[in-house]
Amino acid sequence: MNPLEHRIGYKFRNSLLLAEALTHPSLGHEMQRHHFDNQRLEFLGDAVLQLIFTEHLFRLFPHFSEGQLTKLRSRLVSREGLKVYSINIGLGTYLMMGRGEEASGGRERASILADAFEALIGAMYLDSNFEVVQRFVLDEAQEDIQRLTQQPLEVNPKGQLQEILQAISPKSPAYEIVSQIGPEHQKLFVANVLWDGLQLGSGTGSSKKQAETAAALSALKVKLWEASPQKPETEAVATAEPEETPKRRTWKRSTEKTPGATAQE
Repeated sequence: MNPLEHRIGYKFRNSLLLAEALTHPSLGHEMQRHHFDNQRLEFLGDAVLQLIFTEHLFRLFPHFSEGQLTKLRSRLVSREGLKVYSINIGLGTYLMMGRGEEASGGRERASILADAFEALIGAMYLDSNFEVVQRFVLDEAQEDIQRLTQQPLEVNPKGQLQEILQAISPKSPAYEIVSQIGPEHQKLFVANVLWDGLQLGSGTGSSKKQAETAAALSALKVKLWEASPQKPETEAVATAEPEETPKRRTWKRSTEKTPGATAQE
């Protein structure tokens, strides 16, 4: 335990708390007798982490809405994010677990490492106080927080495209996989994005989701919907009315809607 304490820069007064934080439930299951594990400390640590990041983001982004702050926090406390924090301090090396769990790669498993980091935070909190844990967490997450300040909003081409198009018409864009290229282990997918009779873009990716994202990004760059011909008045379409400034255009939605047309999420 001493090397881990040296790495995190904190010496536990109650070493049993640290031992509990490092004990995976598989150890007790394998021994077939009652044994403490880190699940309760994980529960506590999760709440402590949520509060630390919530308060920090609240102060760091004073003009962000509740929804925006929630999305930022989820990027910091995601399973993959907590796994990285665990790897950075070598936490997997110190975990006590059953032989079966260890043989199946438990020391590198994202869920186990994330849970162990939460348990460690819970143990530190009980052994010290909120301020001590806060300093440790924010120091470990410094690089991730810096990335958030540089790019606070996640890039989501599909969401951006749908938002733009549904401001014009209730119809949502549709994606179709038109081809699959290459062997099964190295397949490349090609996707098109369609909207209101127009093919707005095409993209490729190593998965269907990546191909659809690439197609949406292509559509955002080309902006074919801006050249869409005028539709009959019976359809729920947009009409362009230029403002006094030539570079800006506002859209006015028709009051009539095609029966059955609904906006999809």
